[in-house]
Amino acid sequence: KELVARTKELGMDSVAITDHGVMYGVIEFYKTAMAAGIRPIIGCEVYVAPKSRFDKAGQQDNKYNHLVLLAENNTGYQNLMKIVSKGFTEGFYYKPRVDKELLRTCHKGIIALSACLAGEVPRYLTKGMYEEAKDRALEYQEIFGKGNYFLELQDHGIPDQQLVNQQLMKLS
Repeated sequence: KELVARTKELGMDSVAITDHGVMYGVIEFYKTAMAAGIRPIIGCEVYVAPKSRFDKAGQQDNKYNHLVLLAENNTGYQNLMKIVSKGFTEGFYYKPRVDKELLRTCHKGIIALSACLAGEVPRYLTKGMYEEAKDRALEYQEIFGKGNYFLELQDHGIPDQQLVNQQLMKLS
C-alpha cells in the first residue's frame, strides 16, 4: 500500500513488483495498484542456474544468476507463473532456480532485464570479461526476442556498478 501511495504521490502512473524468486505479493499488489489508478507491472527476479535447473550437487555459493522478468501481457503473466512454479517444483536447490531451457520454452509475452550486479552479464563485466558478457546478452536477446531484452543500469553508489554501467552502455 505504501509503494502504491508513494508512486501516486510522485505523479507516476506505473509501478512494478519483482520479488526475488517468488510471486507471493502479486495479487495484493495488483488490486491495490488498480484501485489507485496506477498501472501494475507484474514481474519476478528469478535465479538462473548456470546449467540445468535439475543439477543439485556441490556448493551453491553464487552458482546462479539473477534475471528480472516482466509480464508484458496475459500470455507473459501465464508464462511467468509457469517459470516461477517450475523453479520451485523442478529447480529448487537452496533457492527456486530456473534455467535457459525453461526460459526458451516460456518466453512469450515476457520482457527480460539484465538485473543487478548478480546478473549473468554484469558478473562477466565485473570480471573484465567483455566478450563473454556480450555473448550472454546476445543469447538472452535471442531467447526473449529483439526488443524484449534490456540492459539494466543501476546506481546505488557501489563502485562496481559504475564500472558495470559504463560497460553496459558500451555493450548496448
